[in-house]
Amino acid sequence: MKKAIYLLLVTLAFISCDAQQKKGTELVSPQQFSDEMLKDKGQLIDVRTPKEYKSGHIENAVNIHLYDQDFKERINKLDKQKTVYVYCKAGGRSAEAVEALKINGFTHIVELDGGTDAWSDAGMSLKK
Repeated sequence: MKKAIYLLLVTLAFISCDAQQKKGTELVSPQQFSDEMLKDKGQLIDVRTPKEYKSGHIENAVNIHLYDQDFKERINKLDKQKTVYVYCKAGGRSAEAVEALKINGFTHIVELDGGTDAWSDAGMSLKK
């Protein structure tokens, strides 16, 4: 029974990731994230807490904390037609932010797979 539940959860995770890819969202590696930002000067948002942001963030990122009461209001000030690059520490909050962005009409979202942890592990620097 446990194996069946595990298999179901894994299958749902793959379906979820596949659906995310098909709806204008890309989940990309740190190198791809960096390369795409250089090509397409979109909008870069860090959805971590202000304290996390101050401890080190990707250069030119704007801090819009996912759990702030004004999160929806702040993201709706962004250009919905421009690419939004989004990240957090490890990927959980950015996935939530992606859903909020999609619900609010954003058409192209690029999410950093693994967040700042993966960014740092790839040897890329964070600005303090």
